[in-house]
Amino acid sequence: MRIAACLAALGLVATCLTASAAPGAAEARTIDTVGLRSVAGWLRSHGSSGFLGADVADAMGIRRDPAAESLPARQRGFRNDDVLRIAQIPADEGHDFVLFMVQQPDDQVYFYFSTVREGLKKAFVSIPSKNLVAPLERYEAERNFRAELLYWEDKAATR
Repeated sequence: MRIAACLAALGLVATCLTASAAPGAAEARTIDTVGLRSVAGWLRSHGSSGFLGADVADAMGIRRDPAAESLPARQRGFRNDDVLRIAQIPADEGHDFVLFMVQQPDDQVYFYFSTVREGLKKAFVSIPSKNLVAPLERYEAERNFRAELLYWEDKAATR
């Protein structure tokens, strides 16, 4: 997997996003939490068995057994035109995350790592052809994350 190799090669240390002190941040986090809970529940019930690669887990800061090459996950994916979207949650109770991945046709893959309790934690873009991984600016990360969350909430409500 080219994305995984890119992440492993760069030893990515993704930037943590924390809640803004701006007015409305608490309300936005509450809305995100409700949406994330809905998507996570839907993935638990309707997701397929899959896995999260160790290199991606390491980049996200997800703890794992060092000998494990992957973490079991529940996932769904959809392709619309040339855009592939995948949502994953852990298959076990020992982890808490919701991961959205969006692969664009221009060789860019966006990752949005969140927890149900805390909302968006990390966001970055990978460009495998350039062996590049970069954190997203806070505003772009939050805006794109909310768009992905809405996309997945819609899937959960209609499927």
